[in-house]
Amino acid sequence: MTSVTRLVLAATFPLAAFSCKPPEKPAEGPAIPDFTTADVVVTAKETGQKLASAGSQSFTSLAQPVENEPAILVDPSHQFQTLVGIGGALTDASAETYYKLPKEKQKELIEAYFSTDKGIGYSLGRTHINSCDFSSSSYAYTETDGDTLLKNFSIDPDRKYRIPLIKEAIAAAGGKLTLFASPWSPPAWMKSNKDMLHGGKLLPEYQQAWADYYVRFMQEYQKEGIPFWGLTVQNEPMATQTWESCIYTAEEERDFVKNYLGPTLAKSEFKDAKLIIWDHNRGLMVQRAATVYNDPEASKYVWGTGFHWYVGDHFDNVQLHAEAFPDKNLIFTEGCNYPFNYDSLANWHWGENYGKSLVNDLNAGTAAWTDWNILLDETGGPNHVNNFCYAPVIGNTKTGELVYMASYYYLGHFSKFIRPGAKRVLCSSNDDELQATSFLNPDGTLATVVLNLTGKQKEFNVWISGKTVKTTSPAHSILTVIAKAN
Repeated sequence: MTSVTRLVLAATFPLAAFSCKPPEKPAEGPAIPDFTTADVVVTAKETGQKLASAGSQSFTSLAQPVENEPAILVDPSHQFQTLVGIGGALTDASAETYYKLPKEKQKELIEAYFSTDKGIGYSLGRTHINSCDFSSSSYAYTETDGDTLLKNFSIDPDRKYRIPLIKEAIAAAGGKLTLFASPWSPPAWMKSNKDMLHGGKLLPEYQQAWADYYVRFMQEYQKEGIPFWGLTVQNEPMATQTWESCIYTAEEERDFVKNYLGPTLAKSEFKDAKLIIWDHNRGLMVQRAATVYNDPEASKYVWGTGFHWYVGDHFDNVQLHAEAFPDKNLIFTEGCNYPFNYDSLANWHWGENYGKSLVNDLNAGTAAWTDWNILLDETGGPNHVNNFCYAPVIGNTKTGELVYMASYYYLGHFSKFIRPGAKRVLCSSNDDELQATSFLNPDGTLATVVLNLTGKQKEFNVWISGKTVKTTSPAHSILTVIAKAN
């Protein structure tokens, strides 16, 4: 080797690169329990099984899964988002229906949703600021023209039904419920069309008063012993509806957050409240998010993006959002089945719609998932514009009966067994007819939810770190496999 060659090599590859010093030990990953047994819970069409025990099994060793045998492959050492919670909306309609039911049915319903042992353990709730379509009438907390100082602000419309229901839900959930609020419309006097209904826009001269309105709402609820974890800027800001609605372009939402709502919250006692943009369908969620998050002065106030399931699945957009904005969070803020028909309450596909959305949304990085009304009456209401839909539980106010739809049980496979603080873990399926997601709970249990939308019964393995259990998925079923250590 010539001296010139030695000089070139030395310049290109510093001697430190050839050091014999041993590499630093990589950081240890999360501690993974040594799973030994698994409980299986199943809900299946036309079997009578609804959140029913399918027994317990012991794990056996299996170093390598077999390629052509259906399997759900789980690796808890790879972890992703932390679950905030799963739950539903506590609306005027839900509350009015609830208090029309017999006392024993009220107790049954509140435990069915919010108790972790007697029910499906809802840990997340949504409610509305002012009225929404699922109110018996349209109202605002101050309807006095020009009341920018909110001197006439009152939450009295909420005191008869909605506030008492929220308090009961918090108590049934063990004293804590992660709650967020969404406005459907500012008061009519703040809007371009002078109407809470039919779209319209927030007038520029009332942007500060409207920002103050959110804070006042949370202050008044806090006096009632109801704290809020977060709030969304606007429900469905691109939908001109026959009910309460208000339109924002992406730029208008960004600028309202940046110049008014964000700073107002930051200066209030609710500076830690999680602010959520969009709150509309998956189709435009990436574009709407980019408009806000590409502006650092707006982005700094926002926790994440909310989305609904109407007008197409678009699950790829949820994944794209997670990839494009990894420092922001995702929350499913609303979904329901419609149009309402009391004779169709037993249709199984209503539940499968929930299972498909939950598996795909969670696997794409969603941290919280919220159903729409927890309870509606035998008409799919009350609703002051006849926009009737299903809820997972229908309360027949004429007979006092509670009807649990398949959607209630499908939701329960997630909310009961995947608890707040759980970490989603790597989970894949080698069978196109089985979908799955898996979460490691704070108590060390591993909950793997497996969805079978086909008319076929399928045997499959759940494989975790060289161990497996085999179980059977009935046709049109959902299972939760809860792996446990000794």
